[in-house]
Amino acid sequence: MEEDRLLGAQAAGVAASPKRGRFDEKLKFLPVAYVVVAMLLLAGIYLHYHISPLLSHTAGHLQMPDAAAAGEIRGLIQLSAFVPITVLLVISYVRSILTHPGEIPDDPKWEYMPRDKPVALPLSLQETKKSGERRHCKWCGKYKPDRCHHCRVCRTCILKMDHHCPWIYNCVGCFNYKFFILLLFYSALDCHLIAWSMSESVLRCVNIEQTPFKEMFVILFGECLALILSLLVTAFLTMHLWLIAKGLTTIEFCEKSLPKDGQLAERSMTSVYDVGVSGNFYAVLGSSVLLWLLPVGMPEGDGITFVCDETCLTKDIETTSGIRRKTHQVAQRQRPLSYGSEELDQHRLGMNFVFFSET
Repeated sequence: MEEDRLLGAQAAGVAASPKRGRFDEKLKFLPVAYVVVAMLLLAGIYLHYHISPLLSHTAGHLQMPDAAAAGEIRGLIQLSAFVPITVLLVISYVRSILTHPGEIPDDPKWEYMPRDKPVALPLSLQETKKSGERRHCKWCGKYKPDRCHHCRVCRTCILKMDHHCPWIYNCVGCFNYKFFILLLFYSALDCHLIAWSMSESVLRCVNIEQTPFKEMFVILFGECLALILSLLVTAFLTMHLWLIAKGLTTIEFCEKSLPKDGQLAERSMTSVYDVGVSGNFYAVLGSSVLLWLLPVGMPEGDGITFVCDETCLTKDIETTSGIRRKTHQVAQRQRPLSYGSEELDQHRLGMNFVFFSET
């Protein structure tokens, strides 16, 4: 069976991706199982050892009537905040796992066909090989849209791929990036809430000598776990919010951070797909601001064509003068092979010259 698969792939001119065993597939679920266990453990500790004593007046420092009433109010407020945040966290996590990030359509126009001579690139295409040729995937046998990359774990090309996340057993791409961001947001919010509010129970355990060792150990463990997770997830969330504001994906950020030609030179962190901070967030979280914090809806776009400086200028020229063919020819001659600001400025000047010469 394996030989037939390799021979069939070679006959089609496509490289066959290595086959993985069932044991390796099962191991991929371990990070997801760890996340689920950590969520259940932390929620159980918080509810049983912190919220329950506040509501039942069994905490050692709540024996007085006034203190008991105040503790019950605090418990109700904290519980009313914890439950909806946790529900949104769980929904975001499930949707991050189950939502496909997007793949190249099964359309003949995307099928890779080796050619002796280079063909004209689509006007909306920004990313090419160093030779100027159109990018293609040797594993999938398809041309790659902009920002598309092949994931060897998922064994397919992912549209607007950000990275492969083992914690959700899925790639983070065009159509599940919003749910991944919300997962980080509500995870950080939940961990900060637990760490802040459960500090009261930690102080109670430390100050009261009659506290059983088991209870003290569990509460301290839960507090430390919440603190560590809150710091890690907050840092990860901050990084992704910065990437969204810049119009970058994690892969694009890493590519721009790597040394170029073996030299540690500073490289610009600007993206050709940057349409402004608000526009970048709209592209990821959706067109309705009211739904940004809810794990519903889909992002704008199809994951194949992206708005950038070149496409915006081209659209404006086509609308005012109808010189699509001439603009296309100029764009093909002056297409930048990198995201440098000098090349982009030359490109804009060339297209503006065509516009004013025609008018």
